[in-house]
Amino acid sequence: MSDSAAKHRAKQTVNNLLLSLLATSGLVLVLVLIVPRDDSSRHQPVDFASVASSTEAATSNNVFTPTLPDEWWANAARWSPGTDGVDTWYLGLVGGQNQFVSVKQAFNYNATWLALETAGYLPDTASSDSNPKWLKLTKLEDVKGDPTIWVYELPNQVFILKGTATASEFSTFANQIENEFGSD
Repeated sequence: MSDSAAKHRAKQTVNNLLLSLLATSGLVLVLVLIVPRDDSSRHQPVDFASVASSTEAATSNNVFTPTLPDEWWANAARWSPGTDGVDTWYLGLVGGQNQFVSVKQAFNYNATWLALETAGYLPDTASSDSNPKWLKLTKLEDVKGDPTIWVYELPNQVFILKGTATASEFSTFANQIENEFGSD
């Protein structure tokens, strides 16, 4: 009889453990479902025009300050004096459907710097003839990063557009850059 009682107690311990795990999992699931979550963007818009104005006053470089299409906003704007002699202006732009374009304008760049910026990307042979002055690149499959890069080289400066936006959206910013800086 004592053997039977011991087996019964051992089985009850396992049953109780499974029931408590089930109850705890149920409580966790309920908490996860009822806790509100904020799905809004954590990035706040940046007044890139004032940052650009301050940068131009401090450096005497003409930095790109785009006219943004509807529903687009800037989430980053910064000047980086390069320790390698390549100074850069960076602008992060976000569209209404969370598409992204970053603009990097580099001054007094060199071929090595440009090669490092475009490492892991190959020329996009399938790209259309829109904006023929721009070199269009796509990333290799095993490379992490933005799927598209456009490069526009001018004397003493280069523009690099990277992002997830469509070719048409890239073209909007590329046209503005060409119109403002293309005669340099």
